[in-house]
Amino acid sequence: MTIIEPPTLEKPPRRREKRRPVRRHAGPTLKITSLSLWHVPLTSHVTYRMASGKSCATVETVVLRVETDAGITGWGEVCPIPHYLPAYARGVAPALEELAPILIGADPLGAEALMARADAHLEGHVYAKSALDIALWDITGRAAGLPLMTLLGGRRTETLPLYHSITCVEPDEMARIAREAQATGITQFQAKLGASGDWTTDVERLAKVREAVGPGPLVYGDWNCGTTSLEATRVGRAASHLDVMLEQPCPTIADCVRVREATRLPMKLDEVAHDTASLLQAHKDGCMDAVALKLSKFGGLSATRRARDLCLHLGARMCVEDTWGGDITTAALLHLAAATPPDRLLNTCDLAGYVGPSLAIDTPRRHNGRIAPPEGPGLGITVDVGALGAPDLILE
Repeated sequence: MTIIEPPTLEKPPRRREKRRPVRRHAGPTLKITSLSLWHVPLTSHVTYRMASGKSCATVETVVLRVETDAGITGWGEVCPIPHYLPAYARGVAPALEELAPILIGADPLGAEALMARADAHLEGHVYAKSALDIALWDITGRAAGLPLMTLLGGRRTETLPLYHSITCVEPDEMARIAREAQATGITQFQAKLGASGDWTTDVERLAKVREAVGPGPLVYGDWNCGTTSLEATRVGRAASHLDVMLEQPCPTIADCVRVREATRLPMKLDEVAHDTASLLQAHKDGCMDAVALKLSKFGGLSATRRARDLCLHLGARMCVEDTWGGDITTAALLHLAAATPPDRLLNTCDLAGYVGPSLAIDTPRRHNGRIAPPEGPGLGITVDVGALGAPDLILE
């Protein structure tokens, strides 16, 4: 394994892989030759405010390119939000450097086999492995000439329902944002709560958004672990007549259970649902009416697909998404969402629609409150390499 300085010129794309039959790459001849990594600042269209002082304005995303000796390239991305989960953007490169002896020269086809070797070599650090796993799936799909949704179980629907996340600001402004999103066809609304530290204002936020969109659409209030069971219970009881759902008020499953039992309102879990054990515990405690399955929480498409299948057994509705990210992350999560039974898919998220700059030239965009997955091989998008500039790290 050698670390070299980034080249000054980008190699021209090689397009021959589309004409190669799948069986030509099924043997041991396809090998990973290099990994390239970029740190790209993604800026939200509006400053995004959450509970406990958390906010997203400009957040660094990590873009990963995995190249092979067959000229087939895979792309991955992970974008940790600061102060959100045990993950940070600058931790990805050291993890990949540690994994490079396992990765360089390895066969990338069938992501789960190589990811098992990576897990054995480096325990944990699932967020850093998420970008790698996505890139391996991309290579496998491109080698097979199939979109990832086909490999992940098959396309179950033409378009996917989106939710619109509303930053935690003054109640009237949140109502205005909700009406604006509803005019584009959105029927599911996530209202961020807790930024002001006043539970009565959170009740007003839910009431104003509920009134703005009228009866029928789904409205839920999300604290991102930023409140106590006492405050969340007060909000829930005061808003219980509004037809709303609550999302992740507290940092533990036990506290969320107390809120669920005290308010009798449905509960969506997010941050605390991150592996098999947490999903099983939440289900056992009766506190997982819905759950956010985020790629970087579980460690990429491989692990999130296993979580998806478990939730199908447990009966929870699912939001298939990720913490944050651009076009590559969005493409990956849309493929998994498209391969999920529609009656169990609560919604998904067009993360690339919330941020800039664009990292790909053909990422799907929302239309009438829904979005279609990419249809090309692998991730099905074309990454704009020129917009990325020179890589920050190359391993080969």
